[in-house]
Formats: sequence, C-alpha cells, structure tokens
Amino acid sequence: MLWVWLTLGAAFVQNVRSLLQRQLSAAEAAPLTVLGATYVRFLYAMPFAWLGAALLFADRPVPEAGTAFWLNSAIGGVAQVGGTAALLGSFRRRTFAVGTAFSKTEAMQTAAFGFVLLGDSLSWLAFAGILVSLVGVVAMTVQESPKGRAHWQGGVGLGLLAGAGFAVAAVCYRGAALSLPGGAFFERALATLAVALTVQTVAMGCLLRLWEPGTLTAVVAAWRPGAAVGAAGALASAGWFSAMTLHNAALVRALGQVELIFAFLTSVWLFRERVRWRDAVGGGLLLLGVALLVA
Repeated sequence: MLWVWLTLGAAFVQNVRSLLQRQLSAAEAAPLTVLGATYVRFLYAMPFAWLGAALLFADRPVPEAGTAFWLNSAIGGVAQVGGTAALLGSFRRRTFAVGTAFSKTEAMQTAAFGFVLLGDSLSWLAFAGILVSLVGVVAMTVQESPKGRAHWQGGVGLGLLAGAGFAVAAVCYRGAALSLPGGAFFERALATLAVALTVQTVAMGCLLRLWEPGTLTAVVAAWRPGAAVGAAGALASAGWFSAMTLHNAALVRALGQVELIFAFLTSVWLFRERVRWRDAVGGGLLLLGVALLVA
C-alpha cells in the first residue's frame, strides 16, 4: 500500500504548489500570465529534480536507459504540456467549468491507454471506484452552466483533449520508469522525472518564446517565489512518479483526485469561501470512490 501513501502525499503537496502558483500569478511585484505561472512549475522544478538525481546516484550506478525510456519520457513530457495547453484553452474560451470537468476523465482515459500500451488491467471494484470518483469530481468542479451549444462543444472537446494529454503522460511516465532494467522504484522514478521536466521546460519555453516572449523575462524575474513553486512541484512530481512506478497509473491518478478535497478545505479554511451543496455531495462521492479504489 506504499503507492497509496505516496499518492496522498503527492496530492497534498501539489495543492500547496497550486496555492503558491495562485499567489505568484497575483503578485504585484512580478505579475505573470496564466501560461507564465504554469511555466514556473516546469522551469523551477527541473533544477530540484536534477539535484535530487545527482545526490541519489552519487554512490550508485545510473540506470542504463534504452530507446523505450527516452521515447516514453519525451512523449509523456510533451503530452502533459499539450494537456495543460488544452485546459488553458478552455479557460480562455470561457468554458472553465465544462473544460475542467471533462479533463477529469483523465483517470478513465489513463485506464484505457494503460491497457492498450502497457497491458495494465483493473478489477471491477477499482473500475467502479473510478466511475464514482469521476461523478464526485464533476460535481465539485462544475461552477456554472454555460449557455449556448458552442460553449458546451468547445468545453467538452478541449476538456477531453486535456484529459487525454494527461492520461498519455501518466502511462508514458510509468512505461519509461518500468523500461529501466534495474534499480529501486524511487531511482527509476526520479530518473524519469528529471528527463521529463527537461523536455517540458524546453518545449514550453519554445512555445512562450513564440506566443508570449515578454513572459519569459517575467518568469526569470520571479525566481524567488518561483523557487518555492518549483521545490513543491518537484516534490509532488516525485511522489506521483514513484506511485506510478509501483502501481497502475489509472488508480494512482484516480486516487490523486483527493487533491480536490485538499483544495476544498483550503478554500473554506484559508479563503473563507462559501460551501455549496454540490461540493459536499461531490466530496462524499469522491471519498466513496477512493474507498473502493483502495479496498
């Protein structure tokens, strides 16, 4: 059950990272666009990942990586950036609620991609847990009812595309880690994380250079708060990668949705936001789904 604790820890730390990113994008000293705040998580997490890898492999052999490792790491890194871009695209089209809700089909899509690409399978109980938690997640994430067919079509399409990107990334990361011939699970996970973050930093850096060249300067100027975001992001990712190395990526991503519970508690206790009835119902369904997953 180590994967359960790693996933819960990763979800908690990721919520902390999201909170730091929220403050970063709102900071008056160095205001960042949504893309800029997103890029911070990759750029400033990468040095921490490589530092951790350097310390870990200082007195032990580095895993011999083959073609499968490099290919899976690269595809996973690009897929995650693509998923992030699709989700941000839904925000810009004012389909935040619909896009976010359908992006949460990630666990279902991860199960499908994992079965096709890695041969991972799920029990009926686990599959039921994913379905129940998905309903709970949708209930918690839907904030409004957008009017107009175009809004729904755009939100659904971009949301599903975002979920697919995140699902492909999760499966590829697991595939990359498992392709390494030896080493403990945390060694393979950290090696995969360092390479994936490098791919993401380069890929998204090129996109920003083309779309928002001024944002790169703002990201560099925000290095102090960015370092905190990067440290939290690297720690959370290390937890995700380790859990996915140990267990089915679909179950890890489904269980990881408890991050919404942490975010809900943060909103209520820290920001004094109002509790909606659907938040309570969705949270209950999410917890029920989690119970089925770990049963």
